Amino acid sequence: MEAALRPALVFIGFMAAGKSTAALEAAAALGVPAADSDMLLEQQFGEPIQSYFDREGEPAFRAAEEELVLELLERADGDVVALGGGALGSARTRTALARHTVVLVDIDLDTAWRRAAGRGRPLARDRDRVAALYARRAATYEAAADAIVPGTGRGVAARAAQALVDRPHDLTLLWATTASGDYPVWVGPGAATRAPWPAQGRRMAVTDDNVAAAHPGLLEGAEAVLAIPPGEEHKTLATAERLWTALVRAGATRADHVAGVGGGVVGDLAGFVAATYQRGVPVVHVPTTIVAQVDSAYGGKTGVDLPEAKNYVGAYHQPAGVLVDPGVLDTLPAAERAAGYAEVVKTALIAGGPLWDRVAGGAPVDERIVLACARTKLRVVAADERDAGGRQVLNLGHTVGHAIETATGYARYRHGEAVGLGLLAALRLSGQEALREQVAELLAAAGLPTRLEGADPDAVVAATARDKKRLGAEVPFVLVRATGDVRHGEPVPAADLRAAVRELAS
Repeated sequence: MEAALRPALVFIGFMAAGKSTAALEAAAALGVPAADSDMLLEQQFGEPIQSYFDREGEPAFRAAEEELVLELLERADGDVVALGGGALGSARTRTALARHTVVLVDIDLDTAWRRAAGRGRPLARDRDRVAALYARRAATYEAAADAIVPGTGRGVAARAAQALVDRPHDLTLLWATTASGDYPVWVGPGAATRAPWPAQGRRMAVTDDNVAAAHPGLLEGAEAVLAIPPGEEHKTLATAERLWTALVRAGATRADHVAGVGGGVVGDLAGFVAATYQRGVPVVHVPTTIVAQVDSAYGGKTGVDLPEAKNYVGAYHQPAGVLVDPGVLDTLPAAERAAGYAEVVKTALIAGGPLWDRVAGGAPVDERIVLACARTKLRVVAADERDAGGRQVLNLGHTVGHAIETATGYARYRHGEAVGLGLLAALRLSGQEALREQVAELLAAAGLPTRLEGADPDAVVAATARDKKRLGAEVPFVLVRATGDVRHGEPVPAADLRAAVRELAS
């Protein structure tokens, strides 16, 4: 009997995303052939695509493209294929992709325009048309993708190649890249048990008592389980010392690794302990809350709180991998689900576009929302790993939010509840009245507070002065020009800040 053809890695994405380069890199890493549909079309036409496109028109070009791509996909056998940006406009092509692993090379609109303009691309002659095309194609790419890799930086596809080949069925792979290293993010049902475990050696699991009771299956395979009490009030140096001591008693060495199984508190502590134990061991995150799955598990920020301020002691320590099963969110208490929703709203305000449209329309926090939020954060962190500039937009709502937590001793408000109030203050400071009202309605509908209670507004204002982003006398704020247009490092007059915080309490 004839052997079945093996699936190919098929790279898709917008024009100038770097699909051809990614395909060549992945093919070289795997030792398999690579094919490029645009290059093959130019060979077939005997002329550049632009001249054929201009003379014969787009319908003729698309018909020729569809025929060639379908043939490529039909005979592909474990090799690598790069498709043109518009190839997925064909329903027959989308159907033919079903047996392959489809890899979206992710790129933002500004980078795409900068790379494509004036480079002989027939659809890249007007920025407004390119922007409309980018928006129109985005959903098609996302629906087809089994994996997403960044379209910036050399060698990314090569480093991700083996993970792409090993991808378990029904899990989506997001490939995270930073200046200090890359790592896989696996998202989907049972990711914590079905994805390739991304670290070697014995597993030392850090969790909290609630997660250990609710999800014992997530702790299987651990050499030791180190459980802490739940709650932000336990994210301290004293707890970190307990965990360091427990690792010593478990015989952990630098050949082993830490697994943080839990929400944001567990992830921050596990990452900090891993970053500092014997000067650094790997950490794998298994996030179990909305806050962790959409935000805190990615990007390598770790730390603990001091009584004076939140997250004041910590380190950057990128994970070896993140395993995200949105199904575990079903066990969250309603208050925890609501608290996590504030980070979803924050991320949607930063991303704008389709993610904001879905969140503003009341979409539930499902796998699609988790993926979109994670993708947004990973893109921001890839450009600025250590908060030197652009990454600071992720602090939207957190300057006042962290101050509220500090002023109330980390006991009255969950992190997400405080961030939700911080978002309202940031939107007031941004002069975005209509957007503030819309966000207030979203937060209230989710069961989040929209009024500050049990805290002295002046104490909250005073606590903002200890924000760790402060470099001089002034605390920089993150403000919103519009959804998708968020600016960091913005000065805010002290009187305006006091008025925005007092309004929350009024």
